[in-house]
Amino acid sequence: MNKIHLNDIRIKNKLLLIYMVSVFLPIVLTNVIFYHVTSENVRNQKIHDNELALRQVTNGFKQGVEDAAGIASVLYSDAFVYEFLDKNYESPLNFILAYNTHFRDINKFTPVYSSIRSIHLFTDNPTVIKAGGIYDINEEVINTHWYQSTLEDRNKYPVVTRRTEDDGRLEQFVVVRALDSNASVTNEKVIMINLNDRFIHQIFANETFEGELFLLNENNTIEYTTDNSIQWQSDYIPFTSIDIPDNAIVLEESYQMQYMSDWKLVGVIPEDQLLTEVQKSLPSILYLALWNFVIPSLFIVYLAGNIHFRLNTIVKKMRRVKDQNFELIEGKPYKDEIGVLTTEFNRMSKKIKDLINDVYIVKIQKKDLEIQKKETQLKALQSQINPHFLFNVLETIRMRSLLKEEMETADIIRNMAQLLRNSITWDKDFVTVKEEVQLIQAFLEIQKYRFDEKMQYEIHLASRAEHILIPNMTIIPFVENASIHGIEPLKNNGKVKVYIEIKDKHLECIIEDNGVGMTESKYQEIMQSLNMDEIAGESIGICNVYQRLRMYYEEHFTLNITRNKKEGITIHLKIPLNMDKEM
Repeated sequence: MNKIHLNDIRIKNKLLLIYMVSVFLPIVLTNVIFYHVTSENVRNQKIHDNELALRQVTNGFKQGVEDAAGIASVLYSDAFVYEFLDKNYESPLNFILAYNTHFRDINKFTPVYSSIRSIHLFTDNPTVIKAGGIYDINEEVINTHWYQSTLEDRNKYPVVTRRTEDDGRLEQFVVVRALDSNASVTNEKVIMINLNDRFIHQIFANETFEGELFLLNENNTIEYTTDNSIQWQSDYIPFTSIDIPDNAIVLEESYQMQYMSDWKLVGVIPEDQLLTEVQKSLPSILYLALWNFVIPSLFIVYLAGNIHFRLNTIVKKMRRVKDQNFELIEGKPYKDEIGVLTTEFNRMSKKIKDLINDVYIVKIQKKDLEIQKKETQLKALQSQINPHFLFNVLETIRMRSLLKEEMETADIIRNMAQLLRNSITWDKDFVTVKEEVQLIQAFLEIQKYRFDEKMQYEIHLASRAEHILIPNMTIIPFVENASIHGIEPLKNNGKVKVYIEIKDKHLECIIEDNGVGMTESKYQEIMQSLNMDEIAGESIGICNVYQRLRMYYEEHFTLNITRNKKEGITIHLKIPLNMDKEM
């Protein structure tokens, strides 16, 4: 009787035998034992992991509140801030000088702490101008939730509460601290530090915690929760009214801080959720037997036959090479060892040079040039507002302020500050339409101030279009061109009209003026420059807007420049609604 040697067994049978002895049987036995042993370990480990996640959320929110409370304490002890709000100013100019000296230093805390959104000062001092982060303590403010809820304790220490939004929802967290330590002061002064909503959301949106989070105040009512089924924004809801399953695991972390006394963070995790993954694996064990025996066996037979076929194909092609028949092996160049052999055989047969590396380098260089060009175009946009125009306006304001004692100078200075701030700093690529219109109105108010009745304007903004996000400084370059190049050279009175509304899922902007218009040659020059990669000439503002819109929206926007039959220019801009851009 002949003995069977392993080398005499076909490859597919060898693979199947190896699989059964070395993989299938050990896996089945190990899984049965492992399921029972690990179920309890997984449960304990997940509880421990969720405790760590809950503690992480607790410390994150605590750190944000402590940052705000620390800033409030610093400002409370700042004598300059106290004097700034308590002093009776003889004129608005004296207040503006004090504002520029003291209040600007307060804003230095905002960019340092990601948890801080803004700092507001409240006072009932009648000589203080209520603008630019300073608000009046009037009857409306006194009746607000944050004012009443912090009335007893804010003179002693910072108090954490929530501010009521315009729609009546309790959402934004604020830290409130009175700047007066006694009731004998003349003017009431309160500082409010607004916590960043995105920071709060990121803290509580901890993906490692598998249940729902509840932030409770000293009255055991819900201040914040990740459970979307609870309407916690509209009113304070007692935690005891929440339906918690009997088998749920409740974890708790307390806040040991004076201004958050008896606050705590509670995490609720259903018991079955801890072992969901383990329980799901039980049916898998049954299917595993089928998978580990029948399907893998068929796969091994197929794999062995595939290996034999591919190796046999290479051998046949190599035998033909000696007869100078360089026939290529057709098919996809796979990445395994047989695929490497096939690729090298084809490369040898075709006798071609390897150009892949050179082509790759050329493509990288081309992309780098395109990126540099786009960055240059974006940086060029920041200088769109003509410096000579700004200097002329400032000189006009100065001369008229000397000749006339006009209070409107304060408004012009505010508008100029808004324009300068937006043109010099570029902190975000996208703004709302409302913010863009505010900048346009500031610009046109300055023009109207310069030219009196010669300059008129009309702005129509649909309410539903106010919060649509558009690229920063998209509309104002057209308004600037209409005013400077259209209305200023006009001998008679001129008018600029701006219409913004939503039509057919697009934001439609129409800028129209009755100015001197433009010549045919100038019109053709502008239209040709829109499709040029290089930005140059007098139409740099329009070209910048066009190039940026093409970068963001590709070919999904339209820009039409029309020369009116009688006089002036009409700009018609349509861009798709872009609600998911981050500001």
